[in-house]
Amino acid sequence: MWVLDSAYRDGGIDLWTKDRGTVAKVHHAYDPPFYVNFHDPTLHHGMISALEEQYGAEECAIHTLFGELPGYAVFAGRDVAEAVEKQAQYGVDLFNVDVRRDQRFMAGHAIFPCAYEGDDRFSPRIAHDLSVMEVKVCGNPALSPVPEGLDITGERTGHLTGEVKIVIDDFFGFVDVIDPDVILMNDADLWMPKIRALAEKNGLEMNLSRNSKYRQMSSRSYWSYGRMEHKEAALIPDGRILIDTEQSFVYREGGLAGVLMASRLSGLPPNLASRLTPGTLISSYEIYEALKQGIAVPFRKSDPEETRKLSELKAADRGGLMFQPKPGIYENVEEIDYTSMYPSIIVDANLSPETVGHPERRGFLPAVLMPLLDMRIQTKRLKKTDPGIAGIDSVLKWMLVTCFGYTGYKNAKFGRIEVHEGITGRSREILIRTKEIAEEMDFRVLHGIVDCLWVQGSPVETLRERVEQKTGMFLEVDHFDWIVFLPLADGFGAYNRYYGRQPDGSIKVRGIAARRHDTPEFVREMQRRMLAVMARAKTIAELNTLKEEVAGIFRDTVAALPSADPQQMAIERRISRTTYRHRCLEGAAVQAYRDRRIGIAPGMKIEYVVTDARRYIVEPAWEARAFDVLYYQRLLEKAWGELAYAFNAGM
Repeated sequence: MWVLDSAYRDGGIDLWTKDRGTVAKVHHAYDPPFYVNFHDPTLHHGMISALEEQYGAEECAIHTLFGELPGYAVFAGRDVAEAVEKQAQYGVDLFNVDVRRDQRFMAGHAIFPCAYEGDDRFSPRIAHDLSVMEVKVCGNPALSPVPEGLDITGERTGHLTGEVKIVIDDFFGFVDVIDPDVILMNDADLWMPKIRALAEKNGLEMNLSRNSKYRQMSSRSYWSYGRMEHKEAALIPDGRILIDTEQSFVYREGGLAGVLMASRLSGLPPNLASRLTPGTLISSYEIYEALKQGIAVPFRKSDPEETRKLSELKAADRGGLMFQPKPGIYENVEEIDYTSMYPSIIVDANLSPETVGHPERRGFLPAVLMPLLDMRIQTKRLKKTDPGIAGIDSVLKWMLVTCFGYTGYKNAKFGRIEVHEGITGRSREILIRTKEIAEEMDFRVLHGIVDCLWVQGSPVETLRERVEQKTGMFLEVDHFDWIVFLPLADGFGAYNRYYGRQPDGSIKVRGIAARRHDTPEFVREMQRRMLAVMARAKTIAELNTLKEEVAGIFRDTVAALPSADPQQMAIERRISRTTYRHRCLEGAAVQAYRDRRIGIAPGMKIEYVVTDARRYIVEPAWEARAFDVLYYQRLLEKAWGELAYAFNAGM
């Protein structure tokens, strides 16, 4: 039995499974309680009696991260829980209120999605016999109510064009014939409501669900790691996996294998796992592990930060450590990178909300993160010889990266600010100790940022062994034949803008135009061509001989600029707001979208072409027929300057 989907319906859990090529749905009656602990039960005896009478409330012991609490199991939904909370004037602690019932069912029965019976949940290799159909929808879903056509590949292929009714009917026909377990569709979450509306208008039955039922996810905007994000609404079919290949971060990073692994770890169905952020996935993984252990999940986290002296706060809350580089170009440089440093610190230092002040306890977070760390170490090794593991490794990396941030998030189910501070404090100590060890061995330290150090010297293997021995953590070492650390506007070194050549001839870049999401493709392509030329140089001396060739690419690109395709000038930005106090290009682009009656929300991406920078005039990318040549020439000059610095610094 291989679980490919789950949903809470009709007072129970529908599990969709695949066994020997056959997909079946099994319904399990399941309506679990939430738990409530009254701070002072004597004040609320009337409410308790009503809960017992109306909802079968039962006295119970609530097992929490911090120990047992007396309370009641109430067989009702979230609406009742919130009513209890309000009527008790928040003199209660609630648990398991907002946990997904299908996730809770699987955790309680020790099963998980995307696995056969007996499979190792933490194995990076996922066996499955899912049939896959890929659908390429032509057209822009933000502009057109109907698709211009569909290209289908899989067991059968087809190009569907013509009258909309025929296109949609033929699409449904392909689904009937192929009966795929997985549909990979670009912009699926934007197209699905339109396809359903077209089906209803033309008297067609949309058959993407295996039982004609769909779940609805609402759209929302939210802050994540200092920037606004937006999640589109989604129409999710029952019994079949539908992945939005454009919008799903997990799919872009890990492909189908990454989605299946995220589902397996989080205990959530693949449809949902593909639509969540890495942070929500790691939080869901922790929730699944807690439920499996019988630990109640708090509805609203209420463990307050302990009162501390100002001097203690000042010493603790300083974040990660960075060593500012001296701008320039350097030869034979080693990048020392800790494998998942922050989660490793959580495990090694036994950091968890319930261990604050009680280090003798074995923490929940270290226990549940250890299998993921072991798995990540394994995938980093395996992906060097098996490219199929790379996607899973990437998903694991992002889940482990965000687990640190969630320890300090005020609403995190299993977070606490003291844990967050403990992690950053130990990371600073580790980076300083690594720097000291390197300098004791006569290495020259060039740059450091949180969990990476760039050094010159040898033998690097001896350095790695000594650091691993002293810190107890695993290191990865990458060699650069040469690397360039770029300057800030004030002349000091930038922390996160560099590029360098690695022994296989590839160029690793961070923070420059070729890497930035808002760089127009015309500018990006110029810098890529330049980097490809520079990659031929194994030494700084060889690099200097290529200056004229690289400069020639810049001159040729500038000369070709006036006749370039305006579509290549599109700038993509993620907006953080929809109103602007001052005139700016981004604000003009938002207004251009609004003028065309295109829905926008904070966190959404917009694309525009600058037609007159001086007067803040832009056009949506799909409408642009011209562009401001001088504005884009300045962008080319800036991109050229990032690479020209290597030649000037090397002389």
